[in-house]
Amino acid sequence: MDHKILQTTRELIDEVGYPALTVDQVATRAGVGKAAIYRRYASKAEMAFVATMHGQQLPPPAGTGSLHGDLLALVRTFHARMAAPAARQLAPALISELAGNPALDARFQDTFLAAEQAAVAELIEQAVARGELAGTVDPAMAHLLLLGSLASALYILNLPVDDAMVTDLAAAATAGITALADRCHSAPGGAAEPR
Repeated sequence: MDHKILQTTRELIDEVGYPALTVDQVATRAGVGKAAIYRRYASKAEMAFVATMHGQQLPPPAGTGSLHGDLLALVRTFHARMAAPAARQLAPALISELAGNPALDARFQDTFLAAEQAAVAELIEQAVARGELAGTVDPAMAHLLLLGSLASALYILNLPVDDAMVTDLAAAATAGITALADRCHSAPGGAAEPR
């Protein structure tokens, strides 16, 4: 049932756009009751996000053996989803909706964005364990460096993001994370130096 709901949601976003999408439309076309949808997703926005981007569980890390390799694998996975037509339909409207709805924004922060930051934090911890990084860095900052840049390129700047740009984003994020780790852990007592 989940697959049918999410597939139908993607199809309808492609056809009518996210603003015109309704849970009733999805329920009717998927052949399920609205209650079945709301048992799984708290809102239209959440249903659409899961259909186009990801759920609360992300795939396990690629385990390439290097921070750059792991970040590149992660950003490639996200690029494939974020550049899809349904995601490009959803993102601008969802960004606006989140800005005007603090409760919805808090839910997204606590679920989907927390999952993304946890995935980045795991890659950082693995890099620290391998000796690639001097210490941990704020996963929210690392997330911003990697996936914030990708979202900005796709949804704000409308750049033609190809694999060469994705590779450059991973390299830039790796350099930024490494610099943050060095700065934070070279300060007296391991505390971050003032900005």
